[in-house]
Amino acid sequence: MSAMMNSSDEPMLLRRDESGVARLTLNRPAQFNTLSVEMLEELIAAVDAIATDASVRVVVLSGSGKAFCAGHDLKEMRTHRELAFQQALFRLCGKFMMKLTEIPQPVIARVHGIATAAGCQLVSMCDLAVAADVARFAVSGINVGLFCATPGVGLSRNMGRKQAFEMLVTGDFIDAAEAQRRGLVNRVVPLDQLDDEVARLAAAIVAKSPVAIRMGKQMFYRQLEMGLDAAYQMAAETMACNAVCDDAAEGMDAFVAKRAPVWKGC
Repeated sequence: MSAMMNSSDEPMLLRRDESGVARLTLNRPAQFNTLSVEMLEELIAAVDAIATDASVRVVVLSGSGKAFCAGHDLKEMRTHRELAFQQALFRLCGKFMMKLTEIPQPVIARVHGIATAAGCQLVSMCDLAVAADVARFAVSGINVGLFCATPGVGLSRNMGRKQAFEMLVTGDFIDAAEAQRRGLVNRVVPLDQLDDEVARLAAAIVAKSPVAIRMGKQMFYRQLEMGLDAAYQMAAETMACNAVCDDAAEGMDAFVAKRAPVWKGC
């Protein structure tokens, strides 16, 4: 993957693979890892490559420097005030956010610092999120006269609508513990334990059948947008197709034999 450079001639987005886990690190620390057009293009290219990489079982998304992600690049937005640019920017951001749910691998947000506006949206659109106890979250566009409409899509699908709307109209921060109570993050740990906790969660997923994870993730997001009856029909079909896979046969045989399964990935 070709990497665009930030102002310090370092790659704007870093990728490191190890033990079935691909870690993507937003690397614009001086800009608090804001989502410029170039950054979004890099992220889209990265997740497209990962989606077809069978060696990758889990994706961890993190940020360098003090912040996880401070949202869109306001300087870039002010430089290009024309409507066409703004429309293209938010379409591009939406495209990336959707890809996080569409790729077969679960995506874990590793949140060590602030996640604001589209950065908070990014947390909400990852499948899972682990936060340090010092992390803070806000959809703060309203403070500069810009309602965080697109972050509101992900936020309202993670927490209660009144809780989400309050954040959207006040721009107030919530801490990591409150983010966990509201359903925005799964786990909260001290900062010095963050990497270990992310590694534990990733390893738990890597240990499972890749075909079951792939089929399950696809079904999970599709059924959320369906009525109850249609959701059950699709879920039943998914389970039936999963049950005839080699991995399911191996898993059941291993359970009966009281041994660890050896997944074939099909």
